[in-house]
Amino acid sequence: MNLELEGKVALVTGSSAGIGFEIARQLALEGCQVVLNGRSAQRLRAAQEQIADADSVLADVRDPQACQALVQSVLERHGRLDVLVCNVGSGASVPPGKETPAEWHRMLDINLHSTTQAVWAATDALVASRGNIICISSICGIEALGCPVAYAAAKAAVESYVRNSARSLGRKGVRINSIAPGNILFKGSVWERKLKEDPAAVETMLVRDVALRRLGCPQDVARLAAYLASPLGAFITGATYVVDGGQLRS
Repeated sequence: MNLELEGKVALVTGSSAGIGFEIARQLALEGCQVVLNGRSAQRLRAAQEQIADADSVLADVRDPQACQALVQSVLERHGRLDVLVCNVGSGASVPPGKETPAEWHRMLDINLHSTTQAVWAATDALVASRGNIICISSICGIEALGCPVAYAAAKAAVESYVRNSARSLGRKGVRINSIAPGNILFKGSVWERKLKEDPAAVETMLVRDVALRRLGCPQDVARLAAYLASPLGAFITGATYVVDGGQLRS
């Protein structure tokens, strides 16, 4: 399928590995000029070498000034910005009930502010191109699944942010949607660690909780992201797409 993305400029935050990297790779395959982003120069260089003609910008999107500099760098290098994918996030936190004020701030910075600040910095550029935004959330923000509370709350806030921003952004010609992945396996992921530690427990969870009885892969998310970023999804905004193999029941 031709997604009509040839020549579009796409910035993917947190794209040196995992889901973000695969989204960037998929967008590049569809003809986008991709700009990778991360906090590690070494990991960014390694990622950039795997995607033909990809560009990269080192920046910590938890910092609003860094977000502004990141977007400005994209515009200076490529003249426009058509697609923003906000992928930065982490579920590594304390057990439920052990959250401190400092931990709340840390998790909100990683999982919410990294998204809202990137969108804030990129909005004018996206209005100019009538572009679109994709926010990577989590099923933990939709249903109580026993994951860390601060992580779940931050991802729920991302979902609310997307729904409530769709109207104001839409009036400016910009679409915004989110993807809520379930259990995704990739190198360095929590599921890679769990499979090494106790594969039988993972299999039991999959049989009990997941309709398709398998872990997902980054490509499952990336292909949907490419569609939502494309003109083929031109009438979709303010929506959340769950990619979890049928784990959620609501």
